[in-house]
Amino acid sequence: MRLEEAGYAGKLLKVLRDRGIEVYDRIRVVKNGFLYEGVLMPKPELSHPSCIILKLDNGYNVGISITSETKIELVAKGRPAKPELPPVPLKIREDLPEVVIIGTGGTIASRVDYKTGAVYPALTARDLYNIVPELSDIARLKMDVLFNIFSEDMTPKRWEAIARTVAKYVEEGVAGVVITHGTDTMGYTAAALSFALQDLPIPVVLVGAQRSSDRPSSDAALNLISAVKIAAQSPIAEVVVVMHGETGDTYCLVHRGTKVRKCHTSRRDAFRSINARPLAKVYKDRIVMLTSSYRRRDPNRQLKLEAKFDEKVQLIKTFPGIDPEIIDFLVDKGYHGIVLEGTGLGHAPEYILPSIKRAIEEGVAVVMTSQCLWGRINMNVYRRGVELLKMGVIPGEDMLPETALVKLMWVLAHTRDLKEVRRLMLTNIAGEINPRTEPLSYPPMEV
Repeated sequence: MRLEEAGYAGKLLKVLRDRGIEVYDRIRVVKNGFLYEGVLMPKPELSHPSCIILKLDNGYNVGISITSETKIELVAKGRPAKPELPPVPLKIREDLPEVVIIGTGGTIASRVDYKTGAVYPALTARDLYNIVPELSDIARLKMDVLFNIFSEDMTPKRWEAIARTVAKYVEEGVAGVVITHGTDTMGYTAAALSFALQDLPIPVVLVGAQRSSDRPSSDAALNLISAVKIAAQSPIAEVVVVMHGETGDTYCLVHRGTKVRKCHTSRRDAFRSINARPLAKVYKDRIVMLTSSYRRRDPNRQLKLEAKFDEKVQLIKTFPGIDPEIIDFLVDKGYHGIVLEGTGLGHAPEYILPSIKRAIEEGVAVVMTSQCLWGRINMNVYRRGVELLKMGVIPGEDMLPETALVKLMWVLAHTRDLKEVRRLMLTNIAGEINPRTEPLSYPPMEV
């Protein structure tokens, strides 16, 4: 990779060229009496023009602002950007169940060239066995890279594509499916697949990494091992998310796809089951089921693919001072559904009630959820909730707002009749609604 392609420009580009330095070369930098040595990496697109990115020997990247007093020297030339992988030293066991890994992006399935510091996506099963040799004792892997996108770039159309791809492999008779995914919108995709893949005979497991494979504290390996173990060996036949269950490397938790939320920006145990218990714990050597309430694996069950989503649906958070014109705008633009993230038991400010009423009268489905993480809405307790119910607002029970959003997209793709929309939204289709509110399955994360 040329320096310009890696984001270096201007005076900094000239300094590097004058010293014969290219991307992935090992360099030494002395600044303010401190010495840094490592591999020159590509720059983030929006980084400062005077900043270089250096990968240190401990695996972490640092940014260093280069001034006229900073000393930079070449230590060693880097290797070619794409390294050759060594032959897989392990024999693939044909007696193991077959698991397909569908790649959609994120850093969970990636490999690191520790000479250059570059991170590359795993494109083949051979790559995966090289990254995590333990996988060879769990399953025979097949790799299918569907997308290579950032998590925030996921869309309903891509949910549909993922669902169709999963259905293809289910028909081929694989034992399980693993989907590698960026963590930020993984909960949305898990919910979408839970509705799109009806009567699953096998597990469909979403997995990601909070910390990339080039960091010493990466959670990628344990998460991937646990996900493949669930796909290959567990009795579950649902869409689930498998991620770290605590900050160490002891176990991962299995969360139902319609009940999971990312609750921390960076912790390895960021994912929590909300208003539900995790389905299982996954240790390196075993799976421990935590509940009997799950759909069981049945290879004779026939999958029904219902991969349609109406994109004319919006999620609105209510807040003091919210402008009712937001709702009027959506009605005027022809939106078919609105999920309100209301306060407490499911309330909204009095002054936006006329706009909500207008939306419903014009055929827009309006669903109420709560901004509170735990508990369920109850719109019969206070007058405001009763007023909203009388207007025709659909109570979202104990659904997460994002799950309600995805479900409403799915429902409206099948029907626009508000009576039928209400019936389906109040029907527990994929474990998204509990008949009663459960106590916390475990306490909030420790400080």
